Amino acid sequence: MTSIGLKAGAPAGPSPSRASPSAAESKARAKKNPVFHLLAGGVAGCMEAFTCHPLDTIKVRLQIRGERHGRMAKLHAQTGQPPPPVNSAGFVRTGITIVQKEGFLSLYKGLGAVVAGIVPKQAIRFTSFEAYKRWLADPKTGKTSTGMIFLAGLGAGTTEAVMVVTPMDVIKIRLQAQKHSMSDPMDIPKYRNAAHCVYVMLKEEGPRSLYKGVALTAIRQATNQAANFTVYQTLKAQLQKAQPEAGEMLPAWQTLGMGFLSGACGPLFNNPIDVIKTRIQKSPGEPGQSAMARVRSITQQILRNEGWQAFWKGITPRVLRVAPGQAITFAVYERVYSFLTGLRATTVSDQRESDD
Repeated sequence: MTSIGLKAGAPAGPSPSRASPSAAESKARAKKNPVFHLLAGGVAGCMEAFTCHPLDTIKVRLQIRGERHGRMAKLHAQTGQPPPPVNSAGFVRTGITIVQKEGFLSLYKGLGAVVAGIVPKQAIRFTSFEAYKRWLADPKTGKTSTGMIFLAGLGAGTTEAVMVVTPMDVIKIRLQAQKHSMSDPMDIPKYRNAAHCVYVMLKEEGPRSLYKGVALTAIRQATNQAANFTVYQTLKAQLQKAQPEAGEMLPAWQTLGMGFLSGACGPLFNNPIDVIKTRIQKSPGEPGQSAMARVRSITQQILRNEGWQAFWKGITPRVLRVAPGQAITFAVYERVYSFLTGLRATTVSDQRESDD
């Protein structure tokens, strides 16, 4: 990826010899190859998913906890029983409880859906961002301003939400929301795995069920990626300016730090959207209820039963999930992408020399 203030595909230095421009041109052409975005993004996404998925499972359990308590309180009231105690366990206690009652691998519920979607998601994210950035660049200078970087991030987030993230999230959340006890062999979860979840949802709810909460998902992803890419590209440009000897490839610890900071920005201000989205995607909606009516209904239920603080449930595991996840994604992506473009440029250059 090119940083703010830099021209896409521009050579890093002077090119006095005939061989140097050829190598630079080969590398520039390699950088436009969408296959490299797919490969680099896929490897980065898989590393991020395997590392951070347990935190996402804990986040989902925290976000749906209030809804479950409200349902049980209503049931107890109908039978004349006192309301059940409120579960106020934090994310660490929640994680320990999941492991104790359901086993360690339960923290990886829904991972199959994530891994199946992570390659196209990351490929679409980085490829669409680079495409939008080129389209929004100044036609005279070829440079992309900070404001246009923000818009490119909005576009990339919306694109990935519609094409991949929404159905992937719906399946993941359905699997993560399931509770079962290892001590009770009769306690069988409704969905066995990601493929079975898709089959049951299509059979019982229809294809549209996979796109529940698509508008909220698009808003969440758009704001996430707008903040993510803007902060990352700005920090990268400043660090490259302060360290001209580093060239395009900054030290790994700096890439990790930039990714962590940029990844933390989105969740800090769009968590209410994520809470409502999770509640919508967790269970089937009422027949005939429109999407906006359901958003209003869930929002009112949260405010009435749990208070405004509930909109920030899961913020700790979400930041701990997204921030290091983005750090891993950017660090791995930059390394793999640089390796692929460098390898391609070297191969083309060697072929030309052999032809000469």
